[in-house]
Amino acid sequence: LSVYGIAREVAALFGSELRELPRDDPPRAGDEPVNVQVEDLDGCPRYVGRLFRDVAIAESPVWLKARLRAAGVRSISNVVDVTNYVMLALGSPLHAFDYETLKGGVVIVRRARAGEELRTLDGNLRKLDPADLVIADAERAIALAGIMGGAETEVGEQTTSVLLEAANFEPVGILQSSERHALRTEGSNRWEKGVDPYVAGAAATLATQLIVELSGARWTGHVDVQGTLPERQSIRLRTERTTAVLGLDVPPDEQSEILHRIGFEGDPQSGFLVPTWRARDVTREIDLIEEVARFRLTDIPFTLPRRDAMFGRLTRWQRLRRLIEDVLAGCGFSEAYTPSFVAEGDISLPEPLSTEAAALRTTLLGSLVEAARHNVAVGNSDIALFELARVYLTGSDGDLPDERWHVAGIVEGGFADAKWAVEQIYDALKLDPGYERTEEPFLHPGKAARTGEGWVGELHPALLEGVWGAFELDVDALAARAPEAAEFEEVSPFPEVRQDLAFIVGDDVPSTALAVAIREAGGTELRDVTVFDEYRGEQIGAGKRSIAFRVAFGSPERTLTDEDVAPRRTAIVKALADRFGADLRG
Repeated sequence: LSVYGIAREVAALFGSELRELPRDDPPRAGDEPVNVQVEDLDGCPRYVGRLFRDVAIAESPVWLKARLRAAGVRSISNVVDVTNYVMLALGSPLHAFDYETLKGGVVIVRRARAGEELRTLDGNLRKLDPADLVIADAERAIALAGIMGGAETEVGEQTTSVLLEAANFEPVGILQSSERHALRTEGSNRWEKGVDPYVAGAAATLATQLIVELSGARWTGHVDVQGTLPERQSIRLRTERTTAVLGLDVPPDEQSEILHRIGFEGDPQSGFLVPTWRARDVTREIDLIEEVARFRLTDIPFTLPRRDAMFGRLTRWQRLRRLIEDVLAGCGFSEAYTPSFVAEGDISLPEPLSTEAAALRTTLLGSLVEAARHNVAVGNSDIALFELARVYLTGSDGDLPDERWHVAGIVEGGFADAKWAVEQIYDALKLDPGYERTEEPFLHPGKAARTGEGWVGELHPALLEGVWGAFELDVDALAARAPEAAEFEEVSPFPEVRQDLAFIVGDDVPSTALAVAIREAGGTELRDVTVFDEYRGEQIGAGKRSIAFRVAFGSPERTLTDEDVAPRRTAIVKALADRFGADLRG
């Protein structure tokens, strides 16, 4: 994460010479004491502080602003730009304080106190946790170490004295503080991955050169507080092991030469000294082998793995999921992938990624509405989208969410288009949807239905302009209901006897339950049951409705007559009267 790091790699690849890190400080124009106290050397093993007087804050020269802009960083002022430039150049973040704003003229590196607060440079007042490492003066916290400085000590146009911080921070603590405050910066991004503590000196030198040159400042004070810095580790390398792992013969001399080019010192027998900037990721012999391998990858021949046998199959759940996806694709829907995080929800994240991703979603509909809205905004038409993904519901134990697989769709056109897609899913799974009238705040009144596993309806116009159909089904519930295998039943060559039966029942009696009871009472000769009409009115009475079913009776052996099916019809009427208090209307 630095230009110098890229340069080191390029020099190794091309066998070029790498320029040394800055090491020549400009002449010091004074010997003022710089009071830096590090109370937590584990969290901050090194702190270089440098004091500058007679600083003239101004715009940066064009070359500096151009380089920062090319790296995606906006120019602020010459001193602040220098800290950003050095971070990008050498990978070691810096910070500049207005020295005159420091109470007691002291810098203290410590853990935050209980109840302590800090207004950071982004204008937010943050409540600090005792685990947070902070930079403080004699009275208060002035920066969240390694992440962001404080607004009260910011370098501004009136600044004439600057204290430069070139420190080194332990990565895990910085990562935890960054997540705790939902605050990630260029600096924290580098610290949490680990920064070489030995580069802090070179960063301070380069920054000093530029501050003196660009602001006309006098460098008048210096301090370097150090704890125990890590020693370089020695790792032995079996060169024959490298050849065995790579499957490519790499001579021992070439292996040593590759490692020397990227900063390792030594030989295979006595061991290679790991450079300080690689101390965290090169700790074993196999790591050295990987370093050699990445320089010889282009020489490794392309081969296919040898397979003596191949077997395996999809689970029932995987087959069912693919079936649903194939059905919806065949219906003209395009599959969408949307984030699991939403702005608001029943299950909030303890450490939100952002205000737009602060909770886990409990439904797929909102994400698909946003996707449809985006498609409309860019001029797409005939939009039909579906998603098969997890939703997260409040768990029964109160700790972990209940993860359910749902499938949802949104289609331009209205209720009929969405209902047709739902029927194709149920038909493919050999299930009956069993629609019931329902009301949902996100659906159009009077154009909403519920099945045993979800809902379908016309989207409320307040959510999305135009006429849109939508549905959402619980795939886990569908899988539990779906038969393991469909059984073939021979089609009867004899005509069926079709009759219409209308029953008056209470409003709270679901038509699905009535249909199940009809099938049970109708016996083996009952072939089909469908709802074809529903009526409410004065003739029925308040709190009641009339539901009409079309039933079909048939036999594979002969043509049935009305007299043959009369006992079955009587059994159906009696069963519904006994179980639901239903009255036969006609």
